[in-house]
Amino acid sequence: MSTGKTLELWFVTGSQHLYGPGPLQQVAENAQKIAASLDGESAIPVRVVAKPVMVNSESIAKIAHEANSSDVCAGLVLWMHTFSPAKMWIAGLQALRKPVLHLHTQFNRELPYATIDMDFMNLNQAAHGDREFGFMMARMRLARKVVVGFWGDTETVAEIGAWSRAALGWHESQHLKVARFGDNMRNVAVTEGDKVEAQRVFGYTVSGYGIGDLTDRMAQFTDAEVAKLVQEYRDTYTIAMEHDRADSLADAARIELGMRAFLFEGGFGAYTDTFEDLHGMAQLPGIASQRLMADGFGFGGEGDWKTAALVRIMKVMAQGLSGGTSFMEDYTYDFAGEPKVLGSHMLEICPSIAKAKPTVEVHPLGIGGKADPVRLVFTAPAGPAVVATIVDMGNRFRMIVNDVKVVDPEHDFPKLPVARVMWVPQPSLRVAAAGWIYAGGAHHTGFSQSLTMEHMADFAEIAGIELVRLDADTKLHQLRQELVWSDAAYKLR
Repeated sequence: MSTGKTLELWFVTGSQHLYGPGPLQQVAENAQKIAASLDGESAIPVRVVAKPVMVNSESIAKIAHEANSSDVCAGLVLWMHTFSPAKMWIAGLQALRKPVLHLHTQFNRELPYATIDMDFMNLNQAAHGDREFGFMMARMRLARKVVVGFWGDTETVAEIGAWSRAALGWHESQHLKVARFGDNMRNVAVTEGDKVEAQRVFGYTVSGYGIGDLTDRMAQFTDAEVAKLVQEYRDTYTIAMEHDRADSLADAARIELGMRAFLFEGGFGAYTDTFEDLHGMAQLPGIASQRLMADGFGFGGEGDWKTAALVRIMKVMAQGLSGGTSFMEDYTYDFAGEPKVLGSHMLEICPSIAKAKPTVEVHPLGIGGKADPVRLVFTAPAGPAVVATIVDMGNRFRMIVNDVKVVDPEHDFPKLPVARVMWVPQPSLRVAAAGWIYAGGAHHTGFSQSLTMEHMADFAEIAGIELVRLDADTKLHQLRQELVWSDAAYKLR
């Protein structure tokens, strides 16, 4: 799934001809040094490539069109080393379709008090050059992230790194294909949505396929190929004797082989299924969906294509970070002591979030009317995480993100045959759940112990969608006011 170092951030520096060839040469050299330093930072998962200094509207328009047509450019970092009159940026910024980070920095960390003169002052004008540029970005109502600080500082690099991951996710979104095996779960509202508008806003496509298309592909695998995958299950996971049921494991393996082949051959990065569309399948895909997610595919249950796409995008954003990312559902609560959420799903939780080696288990599902499905069972480790969802509000898409604290369960779950996560929503279950419901948040989410609120907020900004934050500072009365203001703002748009 690795896409990071094959993509680039273009480091673009602004100046003007007024300063003459000597200062412009110095500006170019300084910009190249900053870009090279950022390129070597492990916190930034993409290449950082210095581009020529922009000194007029023609060069700016040219770099914008080059970025738009580049398959490797994930975004641009823009910095005004000197004063760069912003009117010459208008045409380029109007044309630019790639994400933008405005880096407000300067080449020197400290003032050279003993030697500073007007030559130094003219060369190092980012303090007001970036303000001139910032005005134009604001005047044009352009989405961007502003990062302020010395370019070599850890905090500055971390902010650039977080945004670059959001840019990676946006790049993925522009090329993502989502397959739906069957339709939406009947009569469910939040998993529906406008696929045409989603393609316009996010770039990804959503296509439906009959279950027969999948079962036909499953049937093309030989018994030997199925047996080989079953042996991989036995070698990779722990299987107790009572769960080592040859027929169930073989059925599950055939489903995985068919789904994996279908998705790879079709170039899909995410998919959905539903237990209401299983004709011709022996069981609901459990271990298949879990293992596909572990390999980077996005997944959404009950036909939830928005969450399937989001999980894939989050996985791309999180590549190389510690912790895992999974499809998730707020399943049930523990109101004893500090109120908590028990997150889970019928089967499909990604083992990338497992605390220990998963076990393979076979149990009745109690829904769907099919044979007992095979699934991986495990518990997620304690630590910070986020849960995020995207919902269709009719006139726009809204992303809702909640900071959560994963905790170790106080007791075992001897009769719960599914993967699970227990967390405390921030600032509390009482406030977070009420805020989530007021905002119209879905029961399905993307869960990640790799990503943070900053990553998700940066993605929402790039996508131009509404963001509702639920974190340690959330006050319910303020959130409800903000939701009203947001509705009014989008009606005005």
